[in-house]
Order: sequence, then structure tokens, then C-alpha cells
Amino acid sequence: MSDFRQAFIQFAIERQVLCFGEFKTKAGRMSPYFFNAGLFNDGDSLRRLGQFYAKAIIAAGLQFDMLFGPAYKGIPLVSAIAIALAEMEQNFPFSFNRKEAKDHGEGGVLVGALMQGRVLIVDDVISAGTSVRESVDLIRSAGATPGGVVIAVDRMERGSGQLSAVQEVQQVHGMTVTSIINLNDLVEYLHSHPEHVQHLHAVQRYREQYGVS
Repeated sequence: MSDFRQAFIQFAIERQVLCFGEFKTKAGRMSPYFFNAGLFNDGDSLRRLGQFYAKAIIAAGLQFDMLFGPAYKGIPLVSAIAIALAEMEQNFPFSFNRKEAKDHGEGGVLVGALMQGRVLIVDDVISAGTSVRESVDLIRSAGATPGGVVIAVDRMERGSGQLSAVQEVQQVHGMTVTSIINLNDLVEYLHSHPEHVQHLHAVQRYREQYGVS
């Protein structure tokens, strides 16, 4: 596992963004872990989060022309990522959307740079793929091309069928989905930290029951 992935897991645990216990998912499953990116809610944690996203983007070698953050969670994310990339001397334009169209001033639902070229969508997680689908439609209607998705965590678990939410997005939209970490990274981290042995066993059992390859 890359050093930045291990550091991200440690960071998420320290900020109590990544918690262990029993948590009910939207699918009604009892998950042994929960990731709440909304708790990266101060300046320093958002700065560091943007840096982790930027490292994942660079490590994956993604090719794109601009960034897009879907409202609402994607707005601070895309801003932080754009700043982090700029600090690495990779300056990209970015935009985000409003939930409701503005009928005065510049109007419309998009805010920021003109939508053009290959657009990388940024979000925290992919659950049902609704946010990605809406983003793809917005990007295409603006005359640009959806160029991939980057998220914080890929849970790597089956949805309603045999595919995970991430795999379904990749299949339906023909785009690569990149994550800072995935479930395998989490298992590897827990395995190398004996103080988390009880959580390791619970996460491994969950992966065996619901995981995808």
C-alpha cells in the first residue's frame, strides 16, 4: 500500500471520520466501519484532504482538463483539490453546480470555469451512483466529456446485484473510478496495526460476505 494511503487511513481515524463499531448502511447491512467525510470540517483537515486526493490523482496518472464538484459535498472538495494540485504545479480550472438554477446575474446551474474538455468528477463516496449520473448529464449538456471520477473511499461491496456501486458506474458510463483508499487498503492497514485486531476480524468477515473482487 502506498505511503499516502496508509497516512490517509491514519488521518481519517484520528479525525474520527473513519469509525469502527456497528453502523447500518442504506442497504440495511450492519457495517463494522463508517466513513463520514463531512467531519473533515475545519481548515487544516480540508487542506490535508485535498492533498490526499491530489496524490491519488497523480498516482493514478489520470488525464483530464478540469475538475467538477457536484453540490453540495463536492464543492469544498473540488476547491481543496484544485488548490492542492496547484501547489504541486498542476493548475486546473474547476466548476461546481447549484441545486437550483439561478434566474438572475450570470444565471444557470454551473459556477466557476467554463465546462470544456475532459472533466474529472470529484466526490466523497459512491453509494447508488445518483450523484455521478447527474454530474455526467450536466457535463455532457454543457458540451464537455466526463473523464472519470475520483472518490475518497471505495467500499468494494455488492449493490443490488453482483457489482459494486463503483463497478456499476464504470460499466454504465465507461469511466475509470479512482479512490484514495479501498476496502483492501483498510484491511491491510488494520492487519499491520495490532491495536485494531478486533476491527480487522469484523471488517474481514464483512468483506467475505459482501465484498467484490
